[in-house]
Amino acid sequence: MLTSGIRDAFLNGIAHLKTQEGISSLTFSQTEEVAPTLLLTTAAQAIGNPGLTEEVFGPSTVGIMATDKASVLAFAKSLQGHLTATIHGTEEDFAAYKELIDILTLKVGRLVFNGFPTGVEVSPAMVHGGPFPATTDARSTSVGTTAIYRFTRPFCFQDLPASLQDEKW
Repeated sequence: MLTSGIRDAFLNGIAHLKTQEGISSLTFSQTEEVAPTLLLTTAAQAIGNPGLTEEVFGPSTVGIMATDKASVLAFAKSLQGHLTATIHGTEEDFAAYKELIDILTLKVGRLVFNGFPTGVEVSPAMVHGGPFPATTDARSTSVGTTAIYRFTRPFCFQDLPASLQDEKW
């Protein structure tokens, strides 16, 4: 935790999640300190209470249990914008759940297969952004070579006189 404010936000976020109906904790910490936290709920509960899927920045995960493909897809469709989503499965699973992959490409900035999202690895291909509310402007990222576009905006000269076309604006 970089600051006491980030620490407090994490602890308050976890405490709030633990009070929500239909969520259980699979980890236990006896202190009021930051600790890895794994919470569990069902797809139906998460669809009914979108607050369960809001980010709590820090070492935490909310596992969403679904009983069938229809509930997996319904849950994915209910998501707001997120930085990442992770899918664990086999090649056959990925083929069978192609619709899930399609849905998640509209809901997140980075889709991870059989892995865990890095803190943010700075590389040309990295994207650290996503649809609102994960970021306020989903047209750019804060990491990777396309991050430069955060500092640009579209602009057009219409009917620019030929005498000015060689100017360096």
